[in-house]
Amino acid sequence: MSVIETKLAELGVTLPDAPAPAANYVPYVVSGDMVYVSGQISANADGMITGKLGADMDAQAGADAAQTCAVNLLAQLKAACDGDIDRLVRVVKLVGFVNSTADFGDQPKVINGASDFMVAALGDKGRHARSAVSAASLPFGVAVEIEAIFQIK
Repeated sequence: MSVIETKLAELGVTLPDAPAPAANYVPYVVSGDMVYVSGQISANADGMITGKLGADMDAQAGADAAQTCAVNLLAQLKAACDGDIDRLVRVVKLVGFVNSTADFGDQPKVINGASDFMVAALGDKGRHARSAVSAASLPFGVAVEIEAIFQIK
């Protein structure tokens, strides 16, 4: 088991198989030493995590959904690295979209679920630049979608 996957196991996380894209796009693009991962929705083995922050979900439930996005991002990264996730140099940037009401203002708290997970799982390699924005709706009614940029070796 890789160093990163060992740390994930300590956190009680096993990476799923990388989810297939839902439309006409690729799940990631590798360009030089950079990996650009398409937006990963809040979904796990139990299904999609749906809801609207500020209506039927609170910030903590949203943060939990964001963590599932982070796990899916790492699954895509592993696939992009031909199974060797230890090629990761660092997480460069996360861009998080939060399905939220017009008056919900805690998007950063929601995306913290992904950011905090990346740092817990990857240490300093997990520290990154970030955006956290509101969306009036997201595909399939999911609560959160996050895309990422990674640097690899």
